[in-house]
This record gives sequence, structure tokens and C-alpha cells, in this order.
Amino acid sequence: MNSVYLDNAATTPMLPEVIDVIQQSMQTNFGNPSSIHQYGRKAKAAVETARKNIAKHFNVTASEIIFTAGGTEADNLILYNAVLNLGVKRIITSQIEHHAVLNTVQFLEKTYEIQVDYVEVNQNGQVDLNSLEALLEKSEEKTLVSLMYVNNEIGNLLPIEKVSGLCQQYQAYFHSDTVQAIGHYTIDLQKIPIDFIVASAHKFHGPKGVGFAYFKKGVGIQPILHGGEQEKGARSSTENVHSIIGMEKALAIAYENLDEDTIYITGLKKYFVEKLKELIPDIQFNGESDEKTSYTILNVRFPVENKMLLFNLDLQGVAVSGGSACQSGSSKGSHVLSTFLKGAVAEKTSVRFSFSKLNSKSEIDFVFQQLKKVLGL
Repeated sequence: MNSVYLDNAATTPMLPEVIDVIQQSMQTNFGNPSSIHQYGRKAKAAVETARKNIAKHFNVTASEIIFTAGGTEADNLILYNAVLNLGVKRIITSQIEHHAVLNTVQFLEKTYEIQVDYVEVNQNGQVDLNSLEALLEKSEEKTLVSLMYVNNEIGNLLPIEKVSGLCQQYQAYFHSDTVQAIGHYTIDLQKIPIDFIVASAHKFHGPKGVGFAYFKKGVGIQPILHGGEQEKGARSSTENVHSIIGMEKALAIAYENLDEDTIYITGLKKYFVEKLKELIPDIQFNGESDEKTSYTILNVRFPVENKMLLFNLDLQGVAVSGGSACQSGSSKGSHVLSTFLKGAVAEKTSVRFSFSKLNSKSEIDFVFQQLKKVLGL
């Protein structure tokens, strides 16, 4: 064993079954879905079948699913529509959101002069629901709440039903960046009324460059990409047929084996935590307790500052992350951790380990051998 991949929150390896259906589609679905001849109709049928099958997982209709190039585009499409199409004058979000939301909200605030309020978070990086309700009470402006279901850096779970209930109570739209939740948690949108969710296929062993946005029925959609009438006019650009089919397959596998995979990955995470505590008794963890965090994500705060830790682990064959992979090229620290870690604690080195069903206990053991080397233990 020369290397171990524990950065599944950044992206997951594609499953062989997914690669197979993509390859098959490349050979047989080469027509443009907008063409009216038999090759185009065949590609269009494949896309619409995938849309219908994906919608079933969330108990919604196919017309409510819009295919995109991934979670970032889906977030942008939803947030732009909220302001430019739905008349939203105020957005409530948090400082620990993914930059696909934060940067877009800040742009909309500056460009369209909307009001933006930030929910408070506690010392563990959890959204304060009392703060959310106080903000919802404060104004009667048309409001959108945008809070992510699973935080991509620390794994905190949003109490999604409670937030949905508050949004209904105060007649606010609710958008949740569900990129880290899709394929890992069941989301029945008839039981939990959320107006907008997003997905990115590469987070659940599907291909990169494809995802979707869910728009609740009755909400009109204006495109942010212009040039065609694809996706019922909501998103111009020829559909990524092969990747859409790959996403459909990956999602089907994820939900077919969800219970089994959840138990397995939870076991790996617990085993990892136990070994960490044995190796470093004063180790700390960023985020909430296990019950309130994703079973796939563990953010570890080491008791020392070691700026070369990620680099040295990579040299030893261990792939992990110091925060969001989207910010890995930046010299800035984690915006999530800096929101609730202060002073000397914030200077300690934090590492995100994220797991998938493709990992094993033997890989965990390998990681600990390498941790001992790089930490000099």
C-alpha cells in the first residue's frame, strides 16, 4: 500500500459501474439532444429518463430538476433567480457557507443593493436557530434563507426540518446547498419543504462537471446562461448527456446501498477517532459531536502548529485537506474555522479527513503509520 485517499469531501473516485454507463453512452448517445432526428431524440430520451429517475429519489417531479455543470452553477442559478426573478430583497445566510454561496451573495448585495444578514454560529460552528428566528422576525422584506445542509469543512449537520419550519412560519424562501448531503442522506422534499437544493455528482462517486438544481414547482426560472432554450429555457448549453447518465447511475447506487454504506463508513470514522485519541490524547475535533456531524467528514485539530503537515502527509502517500478543496490554492486559512476558532487555538493545525465506502480499516492503519512519522511520535 503506497497511498491512501481520504479527501472524499473534495471529490470521490468514480465507481466502475458509473464509468461503464458513461462509456456506453459515449458510444451510442452521440446525438445532440436538441436535434429532431433519431440520434437527437435518442439522446434527449436518455436525458429525460435520467431526470425522471433522479427526481424520484427526492419525491419530486422531473420538471423541478434542472441539470447544471455542478453545485456552484446550481447555487448561482438559484441565488440570481431569487433576486432577479422572485423579488427577494434580503438574504439570510452564514459566514460558514461554501464560497459558491458567500461570494455570490456578496456580489448580489453590491450589485443589486439587497440586504444581507448573517446568522450567528456557536463555538462549534453550528448555526444558532435563535439568531435565525430573530433575523426572520426583524424584517418583512421578501427574504431568502440560504444555509447548507452539511458543512463541507467540519461536517456539521443543519437541523434542516427546524430551519424549514422557521422559513415557512415567516414566509421566507429556503435554499440549502446540499452538495455534501446528496447521495449520503435521504431528502424527501414532500416531507421537508425546501424550495431549492443543489447537487454535484462527483461528491457521490459520479463524474465531475455535472450536477443539478431543484426548483420547487411554481417557481419561475430565468437563465443566467443565454444562447439556447435547453432545460426548458432555464439553462442554455447543450446537455452533458454522458455525465448526466453517469450521475443518474451513481445516485441510484448511492441510495440503493445507503443504509449499508452509512454503517460501514460510520464504523471507519469511529475507528479513526479511537486511534487518533490513542495516538494523541489531547487531540481536538472541530465542529459538533458525532451525532451532529456527517459520517463522512472529520475535521481534526492537532495540538501543535505544523504548517508542513499536509505536504509531508502527501509525501508519505496520504491525501487529505486543510479545508475546502476549492480554496486549496489560496494562502488564506479556512474561512469556516476562523469564524469560531479564535486566539491561540486558531493557530493550531487543522486537517479534514473525509471517508467513503471505498476506504478500509487497513488504509486507516496505514494513515496512522504515516502520521507517527511526520509528527515524530
